[in-house]
Amino acid sequence: MENFDYYEVLGISRTADKESIKKAYRKMALKYHPDRNPDDKEAEENFKRINEAYEVLSDDSKRQIYDKYGKEGLQNSGFSGFSGRDFSDIFGDLGSIFESAFGGSFAFGGKRTGNEGKYQLDELIGVDLSFKEAVFGCKKEITHRYKVACEDCKGTGAKDGRLNTCPDCGGKGQVFMRQGFMTFAQTCPKCKGAGQSAAENCPKCKGNGYAMREEKFEVSIPEGIDDGQRIRITGRGNADKNGKRGDLYISVSVAEDEVFVRDGENVYIEVPVFFTSIVLGTTLKIPSLRGELELKIPPNTKDKAQFVFDNEGIKDVNSAYRGKFVAQIKITYPPKLNAKQKALVEELQESFGIESEPYKNLFEECFAKIKQWLHHNKGEKDS
Repeated sequence: MENFDYYEVLGISRTADKESIKKAYRKMALKYHPDRNPDDKEAEENFKRINEAYEVLSDDSKRQIYDKYGKEGLQNSGFSGFSGRDFSDIFGDLGSIFESAFGGSFAFGGKRTGNEGKYQLDELIGVDLSFKEAVFGCKKEITHRYKVACEDCKGTGAKDGRLNTCPDCGGKGQVFMRQGFMTFAQTCPKCKGAGQSAAENCPKCKGNGYAMREEKFEVSIPEGIDDGQRIRITGRGNADKNGKRGDLYISVSVAEDEVFVRDGENVYIEVPVFFTSIVLGTTLKIPSLRGELELKIPPNTKDKAQFVFDNEGIKDVNSAYRGKFVAQIKITYPPKLNAKQKALVEELQESFGIESEPYKNLFEECFAKIKQWLHHNKGEKDS
C-alpha cells in the first residue's frame, strides 16, 4: 500500500460521520473522475486513492482496524488496497461503491450490453451552487464535454470495427480472483467488461472508441434544491454510434452560508441578545430568507431557547411545502465594565443578591439539603 492518510485524501476529520464521508467522497470523485480528466495520470491516481479511502472509511470494521492499527493492520486482515493494479480493475471493483454514493444506475462493472460501445451513455457531472442560488433557484450556464462514437470504428475501438471474443474472460466481461477461501469477481481489465476485444486498435481514436465534443447550454436550478441532489437533463449525455444520446445527471454541491444554517427545508439562525434584554424582555427585528421578522423575547428567556416561524423556511423541491425558520437565542455579556457600569451592577446585585430575599432562603434550603446528604453518607461509612 502507498503511504497516504485516508482522512487527508478525502479532506475530512478523523471523527467524521458516514454522511460526511459520503459527501466528501462524492465531491472528490466528481473532481477526479477519469471521464472529466481524460489522459490525466495525476487525476487517475487521485481517483484510485479516494476510492480506496472511501472503501475503508465507509466500512465500520475496516475503519476500526485502520484507526487502531493503520494500513499495516488492514494488510494483516487481508485488505491490499489498489496500489499497482490496473485502473479498469478499480472501475469494476468499485462500481457498487460509486453507485451507493451517487444513487441511480451508474454501474461500472459487469459486461456491457447494447450499443453503448466502450463508454456509458449516461453521464454524471457536478455543479457548485451558493446558498442563495440553491434556496431561491437560478439559471446556470453549463459547459459540458461529452463523448461521440468514433466514425471509423463505430465506437468499438477496433480497426474496421472487427472484434474478437476476449481471450482473458472468454466473453463473460469478468475475471475471477481467489484470495484465501473467497473468490472475487472484477471487470476484465483487457476488454473493460465488453466480452470482446480488438485484434488491432482503431488508428483514429487509438482504441478509445470515441471522440470528445463540447457544448454550452443553460440549466434551470429549481428553488429549494439541496446538497447532493441531482438534476436530470434528457438527451445531454454521451452519444452512441447511431447518434442517440444518453442523459446528463447534474449532482449539486451547495456552499454553506455565514449566517443561516440549513437542515433540509428548515433554516436556523443564532440571535445574540444582550443579558439586560433577557432580564427585561425585548422585541427585535431579525433577518430571514425573505426580509425581516419580528422576534418577541419574553423576560428571563433561557439561553439557546428557540422561536419557530412556520412557512418561512426553504421550499421543498418536489412540492409547495415550505419549512420552518428557527431563531435560537444566544445570551451575550459585556467583555468589560467601566466604573459607572460596575457601580450600577453592584447596586443591582445589592437589590436582590444572594444575601437578600427571596434568594437568601433559596440558597439556605439548597445548602441544608447538601449538608443532610453529606451527613447521611458519613453515617454509612462509619457504620
